Amino acid sequence: QAQLVESGGGLVQAGGSLRLSCAASRIIFSMSVMAWYRQAPGKQRELVARITTGGTTNVADSVKGRFTISRDNAKNTVYLQMNSLKPEDTAVYYCNADRFGLQAEVFWGQGTQVTVSS
Repeated sequence: QAQLVESGGGLVQAGGSLRLSCAASRIIFSMSVMAWYRQAPGKQRELVARITTGGTTNVADSVKGRFTISRDNAKNTVYLQMNSLKPEDTAVYYCNADRFGLQAEVFWGQGTQVTVSS
């Protein structure tokens, strides 16, 4: 059974918006720093944004001012709101959960494709 389930990817024109969602089980979500990574063809996977359990966020310089990460603790879901999308944002986006504590473990979602056309 998938631990992280992503949704919301798709095809959008440059300048458009998409919102990615990642639902996790409570046992993972409540004790994890949640993050979004992306991997474009031929490139390494890179961190896009992360959010702590307390809501502190970090966003990559390449998407700052355009992307926002948030989490809904009641729904065990993390979101990535992507605005003003550019063709260079095209990639597979992965949800990541870095669980701390005695049951420390890292989880990955299956990935969702985001394609931005020019």
